[in-house]
Amino acid sequence: MSGRRRLTHTLVLSLRLLAAHRRRTALSVLALLVGVAAVMVMAAVGAGAERRVLERVGALGTNLLIVSAAPAPRIAGRVRQTARVTTLRPQDAAALARESFLAVGAAPAVMRTLVAQWEGRNANTSVLGTTPDGLRIRNIGVSAGRVFDEADERERRRVAVVGATVTRNLFGDLDPIGRSIRIGRTPVEVIGVMRRRGTDVGGTDLDNTVAIPLETALRRVLNVPYVDALFVQAATSADLDALEREVREILDRRHRVRSGLGAAYLVQNQAVLLRTERGTARAMSRLIVGTGVLSLVVGAIGILAVMLLSVKERVREIGLRRAVGARRADIRLQFLLESAVLAAAGGALGVVVGLAGAGLAAVLGPWELVTPWGAAVLGVVCSVGLGFAVGVVPAARAARLDPGEALRARG
Repeated sequence: MSGRRRLTHTLVLSLRLLAAHRRRTALSVLALLVGVAAVMVMAAVGAGAERRVLERVGALGTNLLIVSAAPAPRIAGRVRQTARVTTLRPQDAAALARESFLAVGAAPAVMRTLVAQWEGRNANTSVLGTTPDGLRIRNIGVSAGRVFDEADERERRRVAVVGATVTRNLFGDLDPIGRSIRIGRTPVEVIGVMRRRGTDVGGTDLDNTVAIPLETALRRVLNVPYVDALFVQAATSADLDALEREVREILDRRHRVRSGLGAAYLVQNQAVLLRTERGTARAMSRLIVGTGVLSLVVGAIGILAVMLLSVKERVREIGLRRAVGARRADIRLQFLLESAVLAAAGGALGVVVGLAGAGLAAVLGPWELVTPWGAAVLGVVCSVGLGFAVGVVPAARAARLDPGEALRARG
């Protein structure tokens, strides 16, 4: 008998024997099925969570530095204290755009929580006063209407672009464009509805925002000369660290801080935020890998136990096969193939169950479905490999049985 025919004959025999012991086969398959399915679900959840984090970071803008006013120092004896330093000016953004080699855009902004009103309906909302460049840097576009432009900014027009949450809270199903709302005490006309942006990494609803021209916010709504933040954009994320150094040098020249007082500003680097979030994602991935390996090992141990029991129960069968001409290598191959088939079946079914579980997790959780095909292939390959590995011991034990003693054993 040729090697290929011998292998085929042994495989068919192994499948028949596994089918004859359905309960034992099912228990063996179940052990690895659970392990592979667990790996699939955790890998999908981890990938979905990482994608959600990256989307939330990207919703703030791309390749972005946010320079914000620092907390103001407390001055003893002063009755009126400000929460933030009030030295940042719109001119600082112009200086950054002019003097920085790496900045492709810079825009000032004020950000306050105010009440928006329309026909007796009130809603707390985040008011963002910025320039048209600020809207571009923050990836704020519209799904209906238009954004404000340089003319709106220059003439301090009372216009606004509202988020989806503001639209729902104030107008319900009505079209807000062309309607007048109040921001504080100032009436503004809605000229556009923002594209949905979701939430940021802190869970803040970015759609609960009203954007108005910076000069309108400073002169008509808030009546202040200073800004709360500067948005500075780099060409690529690789330039962010160098851009941060440039920004600090320029602002340090413009804001000479007296000795003993803190800096007038804080810099939030999106690259640092991304590294932090990705580090968390990597830690989660390592946890997933460790848990998956443990699950697969437990499943493999289950197959090992079942195969050792199988050898004990099938002593007479092994003796009979040896008596009719089967070689030790044939017996060894038979048990190796049985172990590998069990592992492959467990891995394949685990992938199917894992995909279903990943889909359910995506429906119940706050992230979209990410199909972990890499984890699926790795799970099946590792299952088969473990099946062969744990099958070595029972296969060797079966091959060492003496045919005469095996036939005389009680079945």
